[in-house]
Amino acid sequence: MVLFKLENKNVKKITEKTFNLEKDIQSLVENNMEALLGLEFITTEFQVDNSNLRLDSVAYDKENNAFKIIEYKRGRNESLIDQGYTYLNLLFSNKADFVLKYNEVKNKNLKISDIDWEQSRVVFISQQFTNYQTKANNFKNNPIELIQIKKYEDNIIELDFIEKNSTTELPFNEQFNNKISNVSKQVKVYTEEEHINKTSDELKEIYYNLKDVLLSWGNIKIDPKKLYVAFKGTTNIVDIVFYRSSLKMSLNLKYGELDDLKGLAEDVRNIGKWGNGDYRIVIRDDEDFEYILSLIKQSWKRNK
Repeated sequence: MVLFKLENKNVKKITEKTFNLEKDIQSLVENNMEALLGLEFITTEFQVDNSNLRLDSVAYDKENNAFKIIEYKRGRNESLIDQGYTYLNLLFSNKADFVLKYNEVKNKNLKISDIDWEQSRVVFISQQFTNYQTKANNFKNNPIELIQIKKYEDNIIELDFIEKNSTTELPFNEQFNNKISNVSKQVKVYTEEEHINKTSDELKEIYYNLKDVLLSWGNIKIDPKKLYVAFKGTTNIVDIVFYRSSLKMSLNLKYGELDDLKGLAEDVRNIGKWGNGDYRIVIRDDEDFEYILSLIKQSWKRNK
């Protein structure tokens, strides 16, 4: 990506800078965890008593009720799969330590049973990943996420969340078999296809049409969760729950922010629901398709 700055009707190319130290990336992310990643920062350089491993950052994902381990890289030659599964094994072997640290920092009383451990993830953040690292990580059941970070002049920061597009599962081999097997029993990576297959053919077609339009707006990624498929900009725009005879969509807007002349959106502030925001739309057919798109676009404008 090439960035330009407009000054007095003339464009000037914005020069990319380099993070000199891994610690510089770590400090930037830890001090801005909520804004950059939508996560709660818990602790830095975390080490459990029975391990020599030290984790760069530990964060909490409120949306999924799960921990995320974040590691920062300047070098380009590490095996991310091996390292990522090692960290997840550490997490699952020391659940009480992570919960205790969360409770100490946040002054909460979470229990081990409150955490959705199968949504645990490891995130690697680097200025650059090699082709090999990207391809080696591109498996649909892989609980490791890659984020590329760039710094430009004028203190501009860019994040690129590298998406997995493979339909292949991570293969087992002798070297990593026990490690992967232990993690795989406790972690679940959900796919868009799993959700789509819950609904009827008619609603699948409506969803695909909806998806095409949303992605055409730009800067939207699809993030399948345990209970819904999220369409995200800087944060969630719309979350879609699939049923056999309906699609239930949560718009990530506070009550009063939606201009809904037809009154299609339901106020769900006091109703148990899956997804983010105070409004829910139920789709059973394509009768109000264009109008529903206009409602989603209001959320997109606030959350893109």
